[in-house]
Amino acid sequence: QVQLVESGGGLVQPGGSLTLSCDATGFTLDYYAIGWWRQAPGKEHEDVSCISINGGGTFYGDSVKGRFTISRDSAKNTVYLQMNNLKPEDTAVYYCATDCIYDESTWFFSFPEDDYHGQGTQVTVSS
Repeated sequence: QVQLVESGGGLVQPGGSLTLSCDATGFTLDYYAIGWWRQAPGKEHEDVSCISINGGGTFYGDSVKGRFTISRDSAKNTVYLQMNNLKPEDTAVYYCATDCIYDESTWFFSFPEDDYHGQGTQVTVSS
């Protein structure tokens, strides 16, 4: 069964850290640029991060730059999002999705409307 499964979300205090994982089953992530986007209640979809197929290119939204780090482990068929110095405005459901597109000259990245994504994992930042 082809599936992306996110995990690692939870409740954390402001300034805390979490690491999200995205495990792929039924297919290999090696052929895809992949990343994370998030959706908070009442807010628009926000692209968070994208990593290139070979892992050499990483891209971040302005609101998370310097705090979040994306990485991928080919042997584990998994993508990670290390989130540090979390803020209440990071509260959202985080989705792992394939096929992010990016431009290395402008650091622009985005996800297509028909991206393939998992069920999401809730991150809540609150004291």
